[in-house]
Amino acid sequence: MRKLGLEMNKYKVLGKRILLMLLFFGAMEAYSQNKETTKTATAVIERLVGKRAAEFDLSIIENKNPANGDSFEVRTTANRVSIKGTSNAVLCYAAYAFLKDIGAASVSWEGNRIDLPKTWPKYAKKGATPFQYREYLNACTFGYTTPWWDWKRWEQEIDWMALHGINLPTAMEGQEAVWQQLWKEYGLTDSQLKAHFAGPAFLPWQRMGNINSLEGPLPQEWIAKKAAVQKNILQRMRALGMHPVVPAFSGYVPKAFAEKHPESKITELNSWSGGGFKSTYLLDSKDPLFKEIGKRFIEIYTQWYGHSDFYLADSFNEITPPVSKEHKNEELSDYGSAIFQTIDVAAPGATWVMQGWLFGDNKEFWTKEATQAFLSKVPNNRLMVQDYANDRYKVWENQEAFYGKQWTYGYVHNYGGSNPVYGDLNYYKKELAYVLKNTNKGNLVGYGVMPEGLNNNSIVYEYIYDLPWTQGKEPVNDWLQRYLKARYGNKISPPVFQAWQLLVESIYSTKYWETRWWDSRAGAYMFFKRPTLKITEFKGNPGDKKKLEQAINILKKEAKNFDKNSLYQHDLRDASRHYYSLCIDEMLMECVAAYESKDIPKADALFQKIEQQALDTDDIISGQPLNRLNHWLQSAWDYGSTAEDSKLYLKNAKTLITLWGGEGHLNDYASRAWSGMYKEFYWPRWKMFLQALKESKINNKPFDEEKERESIKQWELKWCESQEMFEK
Repeated sequence: MRKLGLEMNKYKVLGKRILLMLLFFGAMEAYSQNKETTKTATAVIERLVGKRAAEFDLSIIENKNPANGDSFEVRTTANRVSIKGTSNAVLCYAAYAFLKDIGAASVSWEGNRIDLPKTWPKYAKKGATPFQYREYLNACTFGYTTPWWDWKRWEQEIDWMALHGINLPTAMEGQEAVWQQLWKEYGLTDSQLKAHFAGPAFLPWQRMGNINSLEGPLPQEWIAKKAAVQKNILQRMRALGMHPVVPAFSGYVPKAFAEKHPESKITELNSWSGGGFKSTYLLDSKDPLFKEIGKRFIEIYTQWYGHSDFYLADSFNEITPPVSKEHKNEELSDYGSAIFQTIDVAAPGATWVMQGWLFGDNKEFWTKEATQAFLSKVPNNRLMVQDYANDRYKVWENQEAFYGKQWTYGYVHNYGGSNPVYGDLNYYKKELAYVLKNTNKGNLVGYGVMPEGLNNNSIVYEYIYDLPWTQGKEPVNDWLQRYLKARYGNKISPPVFQAWQLLVESIYSTKYWETRWWDSRAGAYMFFKRPTLKITEFKGNPGDKKKLEQAINILKKEAKNFDKNSLYQHDLRDASRHYYSLCIDEMLMECVAAYESKDIPKADALFQKIEQQALDTDDIISGQPLNRLNHWLQSAWDYGSTAEDSKLYLKNAKTLITLWGGEGHLNDYASRAWSGMYKEFYWPRWKMFLQALKESKINNKPFDEEKERESIKQWELKWCESQEMFEK
């Protein structure tokens, strides 16, 4: 019996050992699987914090009901950071939220600040958002910011997206390779396509049916480079659990296609945006070729780039639909149905995404009845309207939350890449709380910002992408404390915080459309507008200039506590160049008025002050690498593989931010507060204008303003055509 007992004990011990081994190897297998599923998020964190990423334990938790949004949990134990989240992008956001909360990291376009503690502090946080999607990037961003981006720059941006929790990015690169293949299948030649495609910086508006061929031809090397980079972009986005929004067919065809198919119903549309642009051509939704082409485009796109779930198609961006008065709503519903069916046939289950901008831009045409008709033949769960201009239009309220369709709420914030210093933090907070509580919000599924241009006002984007998680419940001052601690370091003095409160009350309580910046359809400051005597008729300065000056004075006093190349110094330069640009505007008003009244001594004194302030401001901005004209121009030149291509890219880069194109109101729309622009473009124009005005007054001759403005335009054309790079 004793021997039997010993045998039994031996088997019990062996059983325990086997069980422990099974548990160990099971845990190891689960750990390995976990590392595999989260390796993309780990790589993002590693690019941010280096080897310390090994101290982060990441795991993806099941999201049982994605429609209810995402969630995460962060906890530190034994000098390790445990993070659980519903996707790789959420894990990245949670890691960044943790690093910000402890004052260890700040990530922005202008640079990162990383200062990790030797050991991680005790920390525990849970987060959740009711938004299934956090959207990002306007279709226009691919002209105003990204034309010269390579994979290295795109990787940096996708990391930024992940760290900010974005999971519905617009992904428009690389489509020209698909269009090229498609139109060749329909018999168009290389020379016809060469005459069709716009230059790299102007492609967004060709894609939306606004223009043809402007500042082309499009080099084949550009098409090939962007096709290659798009493959990398989509692969990385998908690996992070993002849902890239890719292009679809919206009805626009090349002129050569229209000529080749006279039997088809193709409408030649009126010139876009006030005239001066070549016509575009829209295929009728009832024409059999509409669905055939739309289906084929997605088939080719899928061959190039893989399966997608979200397709962007905008048929009437700032264009009045060519429908009859008698059958307006019926014809609109046919267009909506045709676009959806091309997507549904080629990519079953995919969602049609459209911009909501048109409904605010042309309220007279897009009545409730017209909009409802346009959307009526599409299932509610297969269409998403991106209502991203709530800093200007209240489309969702006017259009009854899009009649049951999915929709996303957001802001443009940045128009044209023009970069005055502005935003409205309290407005974003208040609006989000209002929308979430609104019982008429319908099927709201997303939130975010869709800027036309990047690399400016980082605080706005930092704040907006925290809002889906705080849901507007956190006071702005509490968030600001955390933001400054992450951006500048833990030792934020009371004066620095006071200065930032003044900045929030002055420049960061300003919305673009409520300022004079949009008068004459030009962005940013009056100094950036093509010179005019009407400058004296514009409204006063946006924001509170006195509080801005107080903030700058405090920041200057505290600057000794920060490194010369720190983000603090960048922000001081930002506030300063904004203030001095507003000062230039005021002096310009006075100067023009003084010359008009023939007070020559006063006008001359102001002339000298303006010149000096413009040059000084140019010098201030030179300390901001991304805000240098040469940076933009050199990027364009370097993107070319041949001198011929580089010259074309350079002219595109210069033209976009100045003349733009056409005979309408787009000149200076994309104006930039960049070093080089003040000295080499904006002041030379005003100098010519003011000197001519002075001469007319001294000689008692009428001032021919239109003649002088035309002379300035000719100077602008030469400026765009020159190969000067304006190195600093």
